[in-house]
Amino acid sequence: MKVAALLLAIALAAPQTVEARFKPSTSSDAFARDQEIQIGQQVAAETNKKLPLLPDSDPITKYVQQLGAKLVVHAPGEKWPYTFHVINQKETNAFAIPGGPICINLGTIQAADNEAQLAGVISHETSHIVLRHGTRAATKQMEAQLPLQILGALIGGSGILAQLTLMGISFGVGSYFLHNSRQSENEADLMGTDIMYDTEYDPRQMAEFFRKLEAQGNAGIQFLSDHPNPGNRVQSVNNEVATLPPKHLVENTPEFKRVKQLAMARHPLTAEQIEEGQGVAPGQSTVAISGSIPAPNGDLQTLSNIAFEIGYPSNWKVYGDPSSSVTIAPDGGVAQNAVAYGVIIDDFQPETNLSLDAATHQLITNLRQSNPGLRTVGSDESIRVNGVPGRSQEMIGTSPIKQGNQALQERDWLVTTQRADGIVIYLVFIAPEKDFSKLRPTFEQMLRSFKEK
Repeated sequence: MKVAALLLAIALAAPQTVEARFKPSTSSDAFARDQEIQIGQQVAAETNKKLPLLPDSDPITKYVQQLGAKLVVHAPGEKWPYTFHVINQKETNAFAIPGGPICINLGTIQAADNEAQLAGVISHETSHIVLRHGTRAATKQMEAQLPLQILGALIGGSGILAQLTLMGISFGVGSYFLHNSRQSENEADLMGTDIMYDTEYDPRQMAEFFRKLEAQGNAGIQFLSDHPNPGNRVQSVNNEVATLPPKHLVENTPEFKRVKQLAMARHPLTAEQIEEGQGVAPGQSTVAISGSIPAPNGDLQTLSNIAFEIGYPSNWKVYGDPSSSVTIAPDGGVAQNAVAYGVIIDDFQPETNLSLDAATHQLITNLRQSNPGLRTVGSDESIRVNGVPGRSQEMIGTSPIKQGNQALQERDWLVTTQRADGIVIYLVFIAPEKDFSKLRPTFEQMLRSFKEK
């Protein structure tokens, strides 16, 4: 008895280290686990047809899948069949489909400063799945429309997606039920904090990433419209972190730095480009192989932004944010959600202070890592671009256009110049090999008009 009393006294005197963990709210959910998984798989299959996903073999996708798998080990509650996908889209965004699928835009990886920020996005989306926010919101709407006994019969019957559609319920991309309320956002922030902490990432970087997007205004508008600020987001996350015992937390890793460099060499499509390319079945093309691309007219109009100006045919279109990277292409120049005809203009920051020649070689290496089928033709050459030193390199790759089941060969003409601060401005003129010679005079005319500011 004395020993027991002594042990009790020691226990009462010891400092309390029990962790305070976020406790989510509860509400009814008319969907069984298997139904939610089935819905998620079917919605994901439709989503995959509409959005330009990077293949599972892509090194960026592999990295995101490995990071996601590490995080969901620490997701509480139901063990959902999580899957992770990277969308080749420029805008910063991510979303979770009920039942397990999580999609991250390539632009989100480009926008993240470190691995903890990307882990924060994935943890946040994982929390929406754990907390079943999509189906809970759908249940709330359905309960307002139908008596519970009728609702139960509908949900329990066959053809569940068809029945949901008739009731105005959709979990597809851009649907109401993938847009979260401020309460749901706060819950996902707090549960995401705990998931990050348990995986030994600094949760404050999640809040910092959201704060960064808000500070960027329009640059983060798509993410913030789907993920509204619940108010005092940074303070709320910090308060949750303060309830957890101190331990070493990671912000960044060499692996993220490598993948970020690969991502920055890519040219993800804008939402507008993706929308124009929707509905194209595999093996089809928005560009007719023989001659349906409108011939460039002889008149050039000028595109001017903070870094450069360039002339381009007035019957071509400019895609992207004119203040940064742009794509200029004719109608039908985007096929299979990729540029098939046109020019991409962007900048590249070398790892160190390099000469134009060395920086161009580093850029080519990055481009080839991002496009494994790409190869150079001959050696790069010195040229003048409106009186400024430049480098020229031609490359061969695989066109997004197919003739039957056979992909066409594509020719890419890379031209680089270098600013005084060491940043490389580059242009990639693109066309299928069989059509490149027809467009070369237009490409050369555009290059002659190109001026850095």
